[in-house]
Amino acid sequence: MDTTPEDPHHDSAATQPLLSKPYPTLEPPIASISEAEEDQAQFLQISYNHGPRPLKDLPFLILFSLLLLSTFALGIFASVNRNPHRRDISYFAYDVASSSCVSVRVRSPGPFSSNSSTSNLFDVGDSPISPNSNLVADFVCFSSHLGRFDLVNSSDSSVWESLIWTLVVTLIVSVPFLFLVLLLLKHYTKQIVYASLPFFVIVPIFVNVYWFVACTVSSTCSEAFPLAYRIVVLIFVFLIIGVIVWIFVVNWHRIELTVRVIGVASTALLKNLGLFGALPALTLGLVVCYVPIVVFLVFSSSNGEIVPREEHGEYVCVWKQDSWVPAYYTLAILAMLWSASVMVEAQVYVISGTIAQWYFSKDDSPPKHGIRSSLRNAFGPSFGTICFSGLLICIVRLVRSIVDNARQEDASGIVNLILRCCANALLSAVDFLNKFTINFAAITGEAYCSAARMTYELLKRNLLSAVFVETVSTRILSGIVLVLSAIYAILVCVLLKAAVHLGDDAYFIAFMAWILLMVVLGFFVHVLDNVIDTVYVCYAIDRDRGEVYKQDVHEVYVHLPISRSHRAGFVPRTTQVV
Repeated sequence: MDTTPEDPHHDSAATQPLLSKPYPTLEPPIASISEAEEDQAQFLQISYNHGPRPLKDLPFLILFSLLLLSTFALGIFASVNRNPHRRDISYFAYDVASSSCVSVRVRSPGPFSSNSSTSNLFDVGDSPISPNSNLVADFVCFSSHLGRFDLVNSSDSSVWESLIWTLVVTLIVSVPFLFLVLLLLKHYTKQIVYASLPFFVIVPIFVNVYWFVACTVSSTCSEAFPLAYRIVVLIFVFLIIGVIVWIFVVNWHRIELTVRVIGVASTALLKNLGLFGALPALTLGLVVCYVPIVVFLVFSSSNGEIVPREEHGEYVCVWKQDSWVPAYYTLAILAMLWSASVMVEAQVYVISGTIAQWYFSKDDSPPKHGIRSSLRNAFGPSFGTICFSGLLICIVRLVRSIVDNARQEDASGIVNLILRCCANALLSAVDFLNKFTINFAAITGEAYCSAARMTYELLKRNLLSAVFVETVSTRILSGIVLVLSAIYAILVCVLLKAAVHLGDDAYFIAFMAWILLMVVLGFFVHVLDNVIDTVYVCYAIDRDRGEVYKQDVHEVYVHLPISRSHRAGFVPRTTQVV
């Protein structure tokens, strides 16, 4: 074989060793290795970003701001240009002379008038007419209802007073009760969980048997609900309870790991108790934003005019709303929905940023101004990312509600079934993608799409998703909240019956107290769930970098199943993690 090249590049090639020429295929692997090294260097930099962060996802911030500004601007216009006669439509009558609706006003008698009949004259334009008998009947009916309402209020004043005091006491007691539950979950997590597990079965069994016996004893309920149907419902509920028991038995080996995960999250939350002040403040801010929008919606309904309309050969005066009012309703409702989603995502962002600062600190004490820094980042550089995430969540919920409504309407056909399955799969994928994205964005300050990609790669390289473990922990926490609030409601009911002697009204008051305590403790579960997610992402970053910031966290999360799908370029680095 002649090795002398015949091409015009022979002069440059002659200066190279001959043995390097038969191996031109080495260049692509070198390029791929360099790309892997660049990716590896990029991911090695993943940590909490304490420095200044640039603005991210600015178009969504501008879109959200324009939506709110247009809602408020149109709401102010609707408030200024409302028709004051919207509520006085019953005082308008059709005037044949002007072919329009004119106001009917009461003519006030003179101070020295002795003719009492003048007080019963009305003006339509300039002509006196007799009073409308329908108006007199309305006044009489309203007066009778008003008197009966006063009687009802006077008879039930003790019930309302007991309800208000019970709710106030419940709201006050719920704050120390919440911190007590948090302390118990930190120090006695295993005891609390294993003591609550039997109540997950006992409480449904008690409720199931109680309603069956109560309905059988009550003649009204037994007549409306035959015995055969009651037995079917009783058996069906027992089957559901059996499924719950089976789930616990099958996943019993995961309960211990779930207990330890809850304990770690409780410790992290106790180190950052300031979150319980910042997060309700965000909810209060949403309420402050909602109040003027609701007022604008009420005022916008008064934008229109009273016009005549022919009905059954006669002209009557009706209210005609301006054509832009329904569009404003849609705009305001969308603004409220998006604002609610943004508030929820902002809470998740603040939780994640605060917990991540504690996690990546060298000592175990929380960093100074950690919550303030997270709030500044949430409503500063990363507010566009929060708006983007909130928009996705809002769209997912709207589409899911449409799918659920279509399911309730019993839409038949294979096409509808396929569309519902595809929609549910797409929504589940978006939920899974969004699960850790906002946590990662709070830690690094990345844009939404970049955070989603980097989070997926991070978890794929290091861990198997802990969705199941977190689902179990969420169910256990929800069950604990249900049990504790149910015990509190039973105590409230007993005290009201024994001390206040309310009778059957005590059940309603105890139910309202149970709902209020469930809302407060449900907020606690929401915060703890997000702490679990944040600690999970921080542990994944630790594992990716081969570092250990919190040893107790690694001792728990290391028992999670490890993913076997690693990129080839990262195999040497994953072997460094102990």
